[in-house]
Amino acid sequence: MNLVMVVHGPEAFDAGDAGRLIALLAPRRVLVAGVMARTAAEESGLPVTCTDERPSTVLAAQSGPSCLVNRGKTPESGRIFGEIVAGRLRGLVHVETSSGTVYCWDCGDGGLAEEIAARTGYALVHGESNRSRPEGVREIRGCIPGEAVFVNGIVVGTATAETVVLACEGGTFRAVSGLEPKPHGFEKLLRAGLPEIGTAWCKSGPVRTVPPRQGDRASRGGRIAVVDHCGHTLYRELGEEVCGVLAVGDDTTAVCGHICSHAGIPVFGVVDGDADAIVEPGYAPGSVVVEVTHGRDDEVGREVIATRDLWAASWEEWVEETLCALAGRVRVVVDRREE
Repeated sequence: MNLVMVVHGPEAFDAGDAGRLIALLAPRRVLVAGVMARTAAEESGLPVTCTDERPSTVLAAQSGPSCLVNRGKTPESGRIFGEIVAGRLRGLVHVETSSGTVYCWDCGDGGLAEEIAARTGYALVHGESNRSRPEGVREIRGCIPGEAVFVNGIVVGTATAETVVLACEGGTFRAVSGLEPKPHGFEKLLRAGLPEIGTAWCKSGPVRTVPPRQGDRASRGGRIAVVDHCGHTLYRELGEEVCGVLAVGDDTTAVCGHICSHAGIPVFGVVDGDADAIVEPGYAPGSVVVEVTHGRDDEVGREVIATRDLWAASWEEWVEETLCALAGRVRVVVDRREE
């Protein structure tokens, strides 16, 4: 089929879907879209190429036969995700493994969809995406009440309905319905600048549901990468010279710890106890997480970034010196220094 397969999300790797589809479809290339998808793909050992782009961007760049592979948290959320991606393209073949369905969206490549359905045994469904979007309003559909809702990687609240409606007006972002806002969530989002509501990365639910695999310990000296309340940008900061990561924020620390566990990179996390359980915890040996006892992680994190040298001859020494500088204002909640 000379197929390019674009895999979104870690679930397709964690559940074994990606490996099975590679065997059945023999794609000429497999591209991975998504931060946690990259982590799961690297752990799987499958021959793939990871990207930093969203699925619609990756698919739009393909000139030959291509398909999207996704495993939604539910069949309905998987269908909704495919419809959203299709709304940004001109035709899409979407393989939804949660329901065993091949969707041919908006009169996409019907021949390709039929061939994939025949090889996989999946049902073939033709659908039309909804391309009309009210200006200044964003709907996040397929939510499960009680789960975290993200905008550009920052948790802004908890879903109270299957659809969360957000609005951008008067130079700010606000919840219209379906969301119980998280204290300081929108504040942290706006600190990075008012997001473009039509193209912002929005999702709900955990970013990965399986624990990370442990990798070999990275270099013990080098650059310390900084990730401040934006765990989804971690891969942009990593490189061979990185010996550790300074992560600021509960969810950011959890994401960085999870990703860096496989890479063998220790994390120094600064949190204030408002985590949303968005990912299975995991930290490489040498990691330390401190909880602020007075104030918020924002202020303490900015202080560490401003006052500590972000190049260390020894990660262990850097951690000890940082703990001394924060003495009396933090308590250690994760300590893997002796491992």
